Amino acid sequence: MATPETHQQSTPDSRLASGLRFTTELVAWIATPWALAGHSWLLAALSVVLLIGLPTLFSTPGDKAHVMIPVPGYVTIALVLLQLVAAVVSSWVAWPVWAAVVVTVLAVAALAAEQPRWRQLARLGGARHG
Repeated sequence: MATPETHQQSTPDSRLASGLRFTTELVAWIATPWALAGHSWLLAALSVVLLIGLPTLFSTPGDKAHVMIPVPGYVTIALVLLQLVAAVVSSWVAWPVWAAVVVTVLAVAALAAEQPRWRQLARLGGARHG
């Protein structure tokens, strides 16, 4: 049985889905602290740590080649949803309407493109160890 360090990706993650997901993540990483900075610089900094750190630490075996802390597929789906929601909500709070509309369209496209991967992730039940 493969260890988490050597486990190969088995979920269907197209270049389009991956690109849309990554672009939306970048928007979330920029827009969320921007939206929170007026309230608290600490919350703004913490948002970046959480939005980048959680998906880095927690991933589903079979979805990524290198897994630090294995989690079931539904956790990975929830983390992607967190990024999508953060990007959309924060863009509407922090940016002009035209930019928020573009981000919303991007997030909807990412959501649609993620569906094959999410169906596979939903089948990847519990966290598997070595």
